[in-house]
Amino acid sequence: MFGKFIQQQRAKRDMTQEYLASELGISRPTYMQIEHGERELTIPEAKKLAALFDMSLENFLAEKDVELKVTITKVKKKVAQKTKEEIRISVPQEKAEKFEQVLLYILSKIGGKPNIGQTVLYKLLYFIDFDYYEKFEEQLIGAKYIKNHYGPTPVMFAKFIERLEKKGKVEKIKSKFYKHEQTKYLVNPNEPLNLSALSAQELAHIDWEIDRLGDLTATQISALSHLDTPWVAAKDREPLEYEHVFYRPEETSVREYEPL
Repeated sequence: MFGKFIQQQRAKRDMTQEYLASELGISRPTYMQIEHGERELTIPEAKKLAALFDMSLENFLAEKDVELKVTITKVKKKVAQKTKEEIRISVPQEKAEKFEQVLLYILSKIGGKPNIGQTVLYKLLYFIDFDYYEKFEEQLIGAKYIKNHYGPTPVMFAKFIERLEKKGKVEKIKSKFYKHEQTKYLVNPNEPLNLSALSAQELAHIDWEIDRLGDLTATQISALSHLDTPWVAAKDREPLEYEHVFYRPEETSVREYEPL
């Protein structure tokens, strides 16, 4: 069933029905009819969905799944290698360890707060990475983020959170915050927290970001990310460039620059 295939692709990429309906220019009830097989896609809609799922139109219409794989490597390699049938994300070992440790550290500090759902986590990771680069001109995690409707999305997140779930370090739950459904991740309190890949300066920076952004709702932190130059300058579904932090507006810049 084609609608079921679309639903699977949406879920795999952690996209909401509201987001895809907005991108297609239709209401959510109309979009739900597509997933339920009660309404056929128009050609423009099919092309749009295929692009949102990073698939060729041919593979999309043929219901040919595109496998997403994360490969941990010991040496630095090209971050993304894309073929017609498969997308591989090659992640250096050091970057993988930092991503997991930063994510677990955030969850251990504020994961239980009612506003900390998946959307807020995405934006916290983004600001931690891009603010650190602006302040110190060095990468903390240096993860790859792409431009989505609701703001920057870390490409590594889905696979790494799945790894942490399988290890028993994180539990995924569904909850509501002000009547909005959200996905939350709770850290296992019985698992020791390893922060060996993070320096004192990096931990201090993460704490600073948690203090200033940790109480924001998904709407508030998404709106803030939409003001940021890396997100504004990127095209939809394209990577955000770290170098754009040096052209930020006053609302998002975190570095004190010498007057010209």
